Amino acid sequence: MALHGLAKVRIGVPNVAETIAYYTDFGLRPRGDGVFATRDGGDQLEIVHAPTRRLAELTIAADDPDDIASIASRLRALDLPVSVEHDSLRATEPSTGTPVCVTVRPRLIVDPVPSPTPYNGPGRVERWGRAPFLTRTDPVTPRKLGHAVLGSTDLAAAMRFFTEGLGFKVSDYMGDRAAFMRCSVDHHNVLVMAAPVNFLHHTSWQVEDVDEVGRGAQTMLDGHPERHIWGLGRHFAGANFFYYLKDPAGNFSEYYSDMDAIGEDELWSPDVLHGMAGLYSWGPPPPPSFLQPDDLAALMTGAHSAG
Repeated sequence: MALHGLAKVRIGVPNVAETIAYYTDFGLRPRGDGVFATRDGGDQLEIVHAPTRRLAELTIAADDPDDIASIASRLRALDLPVSVEHDSLRATEPSTGTPVCVTVRPRLIVDPVPSPTPYNGPGRVERWGRAPFLTRTDPVTPRKLGHAVLGSTDLAAAMRFFTEGLGFKVSDYMGDRAAFMRCSVDHHNVLVMAAPVNFLHHTSWQVEDVDEVGRGAQTMLDGHPERHIWGLGRHFAGANFFYYLKDPAGNFSEYYSDMDAIGEDELWSPDVLHGMAGLYSWGPPPPPSFLQPDDLAALMTGAHSAG
């Protein structure tokens, strides 16, 4: 696959200072001017001002300029305008109006590669003594940006843009209401779901293991119970552990670990999943505010200004 992951998200919010403080607490590394870095992925989040919360830009990583040319050709075949430079292109996803940049970046190299977390099971002892996570005292710091989830008023158009235009692969479907799509070996990097208004549902950030998911959430909730949305649980599609929190602008942010990896496209067949069984395997049931964010009506009223 010529693409190899999400490089960056730019999120527009009306309350920049509060949102910057939230993502600092979340464990992303502030770089100044609303830009944040992950441990492995470099600068992967930027917070900018917007009248209503929105995904202001999505940046996707490609291997080389030939890939940029191929993507530009496919987008033009869909009658979509494209702006091309030597090592990047810009286009607009037509259903949500989200600006998308595809740019040449080196593939992510984790150095040093962390050792697998040892877990004991029935008849299997992988560690002796006390569990090593007990000695972790450093703040939880996300390793990389994993995926972004968008609500779209035209799911078919959004899927066409990402698959036929950019070259994403579909991993699974949620009936005819959503599609999990990937541009890397991760199960999904973009999820688009049918919605009454175009909006950003959440961004997702990979951490080491399920203990870091729990530690990160506990730290975020200490003194801020209003940040809680949903977790701890494990998804069915993607199989990742998750915990969802809410930033001051109303966007959800997810800590996740242990997502399905798809190394060979030929060995993976998309499933059509239905109902809550497709959404999660175990954990508390999702609250209504996860499925329909509390500000959805306000976003619909301000849909024009939100783009």
